[in-house]
Amino acid sequence: MTIDLVFISYNRLNYTKLALESILADPNEEFSLTLWDNASTDGTAEYLINEIDDRRIADIHLSKDNIGQTAATNTVWSSSKADLLGKLDNDCLVTPGWTRTLAQAHADIDDLGVVACWHFFEDDFDEVRAGDKIQTFGPHHIFRHPWTCGTGLLIKNRTYQQMGPIESKAMTKYWLNMASAGYINGFYYPFVYQEHMDDPKSRYAQIKDEQDFRNAQKTTVGLQSGRYNDLDGRSQWRQEIIRNLLDDPFDPAYYTGMGHKVRKLKQKLGFGKTRQKTHV
Repeated sequence: MTIDLVFISYNRLNYTKLALESILADPNEEFSLTLWDNASTDGTAEYLINEIDDRRIADIHLSKDNIGQTAATNTVWSSSKADLLGKLDNDCLVTPGWTRTLAQAHADIDDLGVVACWHFFEDDFDEVRAGDKIQTFGPHHIFRHPWTCGTGLLIKNRTYQQMGPIESKAMTKYWLNMASAGYINGFYYPFVYQEHMDDPKSRYAQIKDEQDFRNAQKTTVGLQSGRYNDLDGRSQWRQEIIRNLLDDPFDPAYYTGMGHKVRKLKQKLGFGKTRQKTHV
């Protein structure tokens, strides 16, 4: 299956160098790669033009403005003729060869929606807690969840064409809508890892104090979400995401409608969380 990948950068040249090194590490991994820079001011554009040379790079697009990740992704994906579409961010290190594993899953599972590399660490996962979300599809296993991360992933082009463009800053909602439409979403299992360099546990993490946090908000999508405002809040949010992935069901209906609104209100008011499971 042919694969079109878009790699999106905005400043943080040191991250970009490491991320591209991981993407291009396996010379036998076949894909077409578009490098999209969102108006970086730190020498990223010059680096992409002058220092990156690989036969798999199809295009280098230097945007005059920072149009955001979803707009860049839609622009590349909407014109692609490849079987599979993928997205990569400049703050993640992928496992070389990752596309082969995920592409084979797509080839064998007709209704596979978005499948991604795991973007946390090995010790963040608890197979006992999450065991009933790991499902078998022929020779493949998928740790199901209605949405995944926004990088290190593949979807079928025909699925993207059916679902339409991603709304601005709404990738999680896009995956949820895909799951609601009947597609199987999740992380390939056993996990194919990617290291999020902005994760506090990463060896490359640059955010060490509150000043680092404020500086990073200018360039990091996750820190602009409004879900947290300091390092403690960021750490708590990270743990809540992991809890959600491990404990909450993969049924998209759990995350929509009145029941979801009631649970969110209880959380806001400080009521305890209860583990709930459902099977589809």
